[in-house]
Amino acid sequence: MTDHATSPGHEQQNIDTTVPHSARIWNYWLGGKDHYPVDEQAGDAYSTVFPGIVTVARSSRAFLGRNITHLVTEAGIRQFLDVGTGLPTEDNTHEVAQRLAPEARIVYVDHDPLVLAHARALLTSTPEGATAYVDADLADPDRILSAAARTLDLSRPTALILSNILGHVADYEQARTIVARLMDGLPSGSYLSVNDGSRGVDADYEQAQDAYNDTGAIPYFLRPVDQITAFFDGLELLDPGVVSVPFWRPDATAPAPVAIGEHGGLARKP
Repeated sequence: MTDHATSPGHEQQNIDTTVPHSARIWNYWLGGKDHYPVDEQAGDAYSTVFPGIVTVARSSRAFLGRNITHLVTEAGIRQFLDVGTGLPTEDNTHEVAQRLAPEARIVYVDHDPLVLAHARALLTSTPEGATAYVDADLADPDRILSAAARTLDLSRPTALILSNILGHVADYEQARTIVARLMDGLPSGSYLSVNDGSRGVDADYEQAQDAYNDTGAIPYFLRPVDQITAFFDGLELLDPGVVSVPFWRPDATAPAPVAIGEHGGLARKP
C-alpha cells in the first residue's frame, strides 16, 4: 500500500533547474540519476575542494542501513518516520525495513517538489506494509506528526529518522526544539536516529561546505560533535554512542573504518 498527501502535478510547477539543490547534488554523489547539469556542476566544484564528499554521502547511507537493520531485527520496530528523506536512490528506509519485515510501515517527509515527484513513482510498499509521503517542512513538527498519524499508529513505538537534515536548520536551538517536539509525539520505546555533517575532523570538508553555503543555494551547516550529541538529550544512547558514522557498529566484513566529518547515533526513548 502506498499513500500520498498532496495532489498530482503540484510538484512539477515549482522545480527550479537553474539553482543547485542539496537533495539533487546528494543524489549525484550517490550515483543516482535525478539531478540536473547545475547540480553536477555544483557537486563537481565541491568535490574538487573536498574529494571525500562521495565517501561521506555513501557512509551516511550505510550508517542509516545499519541503524534500520538493528531497529527491525533487534528492537522489533515496525514503524518509521523518515523526515528529510531526499531523493530515492538505493537502500531507502522502506527497502531496508521491508526486506526484513514486509509488514513495516514508513512515512517519508520532505518539502521539495522534485523529491515528491520521484517519491510518488519509487517509494512503493510491500503488500503487507505501507509507505506514505508527506509534503511538510521540518520546521512544522506538529503538521508532520498529524500527517504521519494517518499511516502510523503513534501510540506504538516508532523510529524517527533525521539523516543529514538538521544541518539545514541554521538556528541550533530551533533544531533542538524541532527534535524534542517530534520525539514528544512518539511513545516510550521509540527511537531517534540522527546523523549530520560535523566539524573538527576534516578542514577541507569544512572549507568546501562553507564555500557551498556562499553560492546562494540552500545552506547546510556543519556542527560540532557535542551539538549533534545534544540532540539525544533525555534519551538512552545505544553503544557506541555518537561517533563518526563508519564506526557505528561496522559490518564485520567491511574494511577498517576511517573517521570522517559525519557523526551520528541511535537512541531509545525511555
